[in-house]
Amino acid sequence: MTRLSVATWNINSVRLRAGLVKRFVEEHRPDVVCLQEIKCRDGEFPSAIFAEMGLPHLHIRGQKGWHGVAIASRLPLESVEEPNFCRHGEARVAAVRVAGVTIHNLYVPAGGDEPDTAINPKFDHKLSFLDRMEAHYRARNAADPLVVVGDLNVAPGEHDVWGHKQLLNVVSHTPVETEALGRIIAAGDLVDLGRVAVPASEKLFSWWSYRSPDWTKNDRGRRLDHIWANRAFAPCFVPETFVIHKSARAWEKPSDHVPVVAAFEV
Repeated sequence: MTRLSVATWNINSVRLRAGLVKRFVEEHRPDVVCLQEIKCRDGEFPSAIFAEMGLPHLHIRGQKGWHGVAIASRLPLESVEEPNFCRHGEARVAAVRVAGVTIHNLYVPAGGDEPDTAINPKFDHKLSFLDRMEAHYRARNAADPLVVVGDLNVAPGEHDVWGHKQLLNVVSHTPVETEALGRIIAAGDLVDLGRVAVPASEKLFSWWSYRSPDWTKNDRGRRLDHIWANRAFAPCFVPETFVIHKSARAWEKPSDHVPVVAAFEV
């Protein structure tokens, strides 16, 4: 068997931060890097830089100025049908098969500021996206190896946020969102690998706001970035390989998210 290492990172503009991706790849050697919020069209993606860092195989779903997801790999990528989660047709889903494993790279809408669908269409869009995820994963062939990664923009557990009670009415941790994520996991018989590797009683964050005056001091983070596997493939996960690379948040001109990595025996 060989080990397949998969990283997910909301890079918040791949052209601006390609150098940070290069540094991360050189230091940690992931086999597959799934990026969200690349903020460029397909032809504007810095493909040459990714080839230089040993990730020549690319699957890009770009969009002018906003959103966008991409998968970069050391190994060849096979095309697969991409699920239609976004009712507005935005570039938020990329899907491939690599080393016999289907990977879904997702960028779930953030949902705006008000957790009320009656006054906030962005929140309504987010809930629609999550509903479509639930329907898709319920209907999917449970025997087909699957890894779901990305910025899901939901911190589901009490210790996936810096202050559970303080954030219950804040978008990303409201009960309607966390319950939707729970339904998706149950419908698809999916496993949250972060909480296989790290007990649910421990704080675990992957995002720290740019608005925080000193994010290192107050550590007011949220776990918005996830790696899941379906039950058929989850036994291949190597728990000790799960890492949230918090140090990347302190790099020069960083994303507000950091890379999350997990590896599998395939």
